[in-house]
Amino acid sequence: MDVFGIRLVGVSAESGRKLLMSIVLIVALLVLRWLLAALDRYLIERHPNAPAIFWVRQVVNIILVVVLAFGLASIWLNNPAHLTTAMGLLSAGLAFALQKPISAIAGYLVILRGRTFHVGDRILMGDVRGEVIAVGFIQTTIMEMGQPPGEQGDQPSMWIKGRQFSGRVVTVSNSTVFDKPVYNYTRDFPYLWEEMMIPITYDADRAKAEAIILEAARRHSMQTSRVSAEAMRHMQEVYFVNSTDFEPRVFYRLTDNWLELAVRFVVADRGIREVKDAMSREIIGGFDAAGIGIASATYDIVGLPPVRVRSEKEPE
Repeated sequence: MDVFGIRLVGVSAESGRKLLMSIVLIVALLVLRWLLAALDRYLIERHPNAPAIFWVRQVVNIILVVVLAFGLASIWLNNPAHLTTAMGLLSAGLAFALQKPISAIAGYLVILRGRTFHVGDRILMGDVRGEVIAVGFIQTTIMEMGQPPGEQGDQPSMWIKGRQFSGRVVTVSNSTVFDKPVYNYTRDFPYLWEEMMIPITYDADRAKAEAIILEAARRHSMQTSRVSAEAMRHMQEVYFVNSTDFEPRVFYRLTDNWLELAVRFVVADRGIREVKDAMSREIIGGFDAAGIGIASATYDIVGLPPVRVRSEKEPE
């Protein structure tokens, strides 16, 4: 092809036609994606359903990418011999230059195929704990949440002392699923076993203290009858879990300073901090009414050496 008397190397009428067809294909797919996004927004307003929306968006994105790849290959590589050569060179180049993105895409496929997590699940992925708000080909987006006091030493440091949102949105590479475990709080069993430690003195009324703690736990935790039978049956069938220990229970632990009462109970995967707050208020009120004190680290001074006070005017 000549432009102003200059011959453009590698550019011909055929390649120009292919370029034009490629632009038309890309524009058509962008328009189709825009129309599907508008339809998606309309369906969200009419029928809000986070899991369904997540899967529809993933399927649409995958289909569009596949159509674009096959369309461009069909336009530019219509010769099978050229196609084989190009695919070999492309594979070698991608394997060397795009190792991390390819690992991230592979992680994306593992996340979807292995049902590692979905949008709306609360997970710990890498060093980020929070709720999944988006899953892309390369990255997973998480709305970060805080850490309970027992996990405050974990990295990164966190100022929120509970499983509540911090306000930060964090992106994590999908390739993390190959390097670190992914902890899912809500995947198949939307309940958690929680514990609270209440120290009391050895001379306190232990039976009364245990009764107060159990009453608060039974009032605010999930009862056996309320725990989803379907969720428990699914856990037993898929993972062979036979534990049905849903009733609150208090355990004793002897220490040098106090008797530690650890109450174990089941709660839903959300609202845990509110449940523990209500239990703490009820327990402290019951302890006050029963004359039971919360133990704390103290020191008893059993003796002092003689002390002599001397005036400044007194001669040495």
